[in-house]
Amino acid sequence: MKLIGSYTSPFVRKVRVVLAEKKIEAEFEIESPWTPESRVPEHNPLGKIPVLLLDDGTPLFDSRVIVEYLDNVTPNNKLMPAPNRERMEVKRWEALADGLLEAAVATFLEGKRPKQKQDGATIARQREKIQRTLDYMAKELGENPWCMGTHFSLADIAVGVALGYLDFRFADIEWRPAYPGLARIHEKLMQRPAFSDTLPHD
Repeated sequence: MKLIGSYTSPFVRKVRVVLAEKKIEAEFEIESPWTPESRVPEHNPLGKIPVLLLDDGTPLFDSRVIVEYLDNVTPNNKLMPAPNRERMEVKRWEALADGLLEAAVATFLEGKRPKQKQDGATIARQREKIQRTLDYMAKELGENPWCMGTHFSLADIAVGVALGYLDFRFADIEWRPAYPGLARIHEKLMQRPAFSDTLPHD
């Protein structure tokens, strides 16, 4: 298998973390979807990363699709429960984390535009989404040691990646003092090699 992506994409990082937690070997090919010579559209018509190329050449895209596939490749270290209410809860956490990331990425990209061309209303709206989602996550987590209660799952991976992206791109969002439960989870995650070895960087 081959994973196509970048070191900066949080969605790629989520897949890399899952690969590491599942102990699945995959070649990592660095490719940016933003350059004119990008080959990403050859594998994903949407021009987005990550893309996972299977051994038979079949491309999988969208991180949610990829991580679900990977969790079923091997039975070890299951990150998602069987289809039931608990599985829905894991997917709900993942949707929250991915939604936070989408808002954060949109904010970051808008902020890269020349100052006079930036849409302040768009940035404010996306930052409100980030804040609301952090509030909601913290409330849902409560005093639980993990998102799903007592056991580690894909929900924690998705949330940890989202929090890591805020650290990477938004140093001004000081989420730890306001959300000690989320800070506690992130600290535990960073003790896992799957997280410490995949820190985003330019």
